[in-house]
Amino acid sequence: MSEIPTDESIDATWLTAALRSNGFSAEVKDFTRRQIGTGQIGKCIRYDMEIEGDPNAPRSLIGKFPSDDPLSQATGVALRNFLKEVSFYQQLQSSLSIRTPRCYFAQIKNEGPEFMLLLEDLSPAEQGNQLAGCSESVARAALAEIVGLHAPSWNDSRLLELDWLGRATPETSDMVTTLYNTQLPGFLEKFGDKLDADQRAIISAYGQSKALQQRSQSQPFSLVHIDFRLDNLLIDESGSAPVVTTVDWQSITLGNPMTDVAYFIGAGLLEDTRRPVEEKLVREYYQALLGAGIADYDWEDCWEDYRRATFAGFSVTVVASMLVQQTQRGDEMFTAMAQRHSRHALDLGADQLL
Repeated sequence: MSEIPTDESIDATWLTAALRSNGFSAEVKDFTRRQIGTGQIGKCIRYDMEIEGDPNAPRSLIGKFPSDDPLSQATGVALRNFLKEVSFYQQLQSSLSIRTPRCYFAQIKNEGPEFMLLLEDLSPAEQGNQLAGCSESVARAALAEIVGLHAPSWNDSRLLELDWLGRATPETSDMVTTLYNTQLPGFLEKFGDKLDADQRAIISAYGQSKALQQRSQSQPFSLVHIDFRLDNLLIDESGSAPVVTTVDWQSITLGNPMTDVAYFIGAGLLEDTRRPVEEKLVREYYQALLGAGIADYDWEDCWEDYRRATFAGFSVTVVASMLVQQTQRGDEMFTAMAQRHSRHALDLGADQLL
């Protein structure tokens, strides 16, 4: 199982070997494949299998591969997206309490683009819809899950030794700022007419600010997903409360944990839903941190970090929208993100922090 297959090379023999290497006495007799999702960097395939033998063996699995688009592949290598996601499953998943798919195979050649993941199929859970937004109950379930990423890794100095993981430094912050400002004119040309004047102004002003970048290098730090939004969540609402599983770990790094919280709330809740509930949601997240044993973080610091973190979506929106394969759905998503993140920052007066 050490060789990395492509989608085209996957066959029943390979799937059988994958199941057996994970402890299932099963044989795949036949299977069908279907592409799912609309990933910008990776391509996901669902394999529905006809199996003989072990009744506990999964009947469907998800294979993840690099995008077929050369630009997306180059972006995935340059931003270490492929390396990060494979390394997450190889080295970090087992130490965290956040709900993630079981991983059956994870291999990469160098830093990509050649890689493959074979993951648990979590249907009937469905991918969240970034454009539609989510309910307060789904947001609450998602934020409860992200505590399971942040609390187990809170200020853990051992993580600093993982070179592939990365953490903001003055040098990397300067690189991100340069990249942001390089892509900003094209972004504003393409999406600017869909934004209000104050939204365009704060998106432009962010690229000139040093204060927030310096703050991002300070404590507390934890593992952060970075792209913690609805499109990267699988949501099962068949029970009495939503069950949320987090996928797409290709941007994971070290940073301020409120980055994930503000990014999710700002992008995932429509404005009229967000405004009356967001402080309540952040307080519930904060109480969950305390319940997980985090005792060195005051509420006042938490809320201030949250306000600063409303800018977390700016870089993702501006840079990614210019460096990945262009699709209609992708453009609609980046438009919504630009509108929501900028309005979120303005609503909380975060422009005063620039």
